[in-house]
Amino acid sequence: MKRETLNKKTKISNDILFYIYTNIEVDINMDELAQSYGLSKFYMHKVFKEIFGRNIYESIKSIRLQKASSLLLTNKYSTITEIAALCGYSSQTSFIRVFKERFLVTPTAWRKGGYKKYSKTILEESKKAKSSNASFENLEATIVKMPPIQTYYIRHNGYNDDVKQTWQKIQTWMYSNDIKKYKHIALFHDNPVVTHLDECQYVACIEVEDELLGEQRLPKFNISDGVYARFDISGVDGDFLKFMHWLYNEWLPSSEYETTTKPPYAIYKKNKYLSDDHIFELSFYLSIKY
Repeated sequence: MKRETLNKKTKISNDILFYIYTNIEVDINMDELAQSYGLSKFYMHKVFKEIFGRNIYESIKSIRLQKASSLLLTNKYSTITEIAALCGYSSQTSFIRVFKERFLVTPTAWRKGGYKKYSKTILEESKKAKSSNASFENLEATIVKMPPIQTYYIRHNGYNDDVKQTWQKIQTWMYSNDIKKYKHIALFHDNPVVTHLDECQYVACIEVEDELLGEQRLPKFNISDGVYARFDISGVDGDFLKFMHWLYNEWLPSSEYETTTKPPYAIYKKNKYLSDDHIFELSFYLSIKY
């Protein structure tokens, strides 16, 4: 495939995914969506699956259910029907059915502690996270307003040690372009607290300070601006997943904040995937509203 064609397909797919994230609470009409990009519905679906490895319907379902899993904990006074509506479900019955298919318990049981049991099974998929002794009870959030961040990126399917190879490709591209001033950023399209690690979409990004001339091998996209809770953390392999579990299962439900569908991201001060000691230092940004 020509680089120009791939970049065009990647842009279309990223635009569609951004639209889904920002309109997840309404019924997304596929005919209208395809028409708005001047595409046939068949071609739109084909390109999206080619770039992301899963179809549009699967992505919509996953984003809705991940949002619901958080809202059930943060919106303590909302009914199941109200949560379903916030996540784009017109029927409470269909919402309960698909929620139970995904999380193995009903939304009510999830609220009553089912989320901790399910989340623990995900954590146990990582031996390093399971054996982590890290504690985050005294960690405090800083509330910040972040601008959009333009990045070059490579997507990686699965949240695992193979992420290192993706970061090495970013590093090779960086050296090849003689880039001196940059930031490494990890974007999490899927929540690894409630999504099996081999199904998580992880995006390795690099923000470049100086403008690059000419066509680049890596595609570009913007990380969303907005209000975020920032957490400054450091640790070794396994500690980060433990942090995510504390964040979503302990901090968020007791914070009175609600998370949004904007994907969270981490800006590395030290990238564990590119360091010999596997130690990371980063600022993690979780999109919130009150």
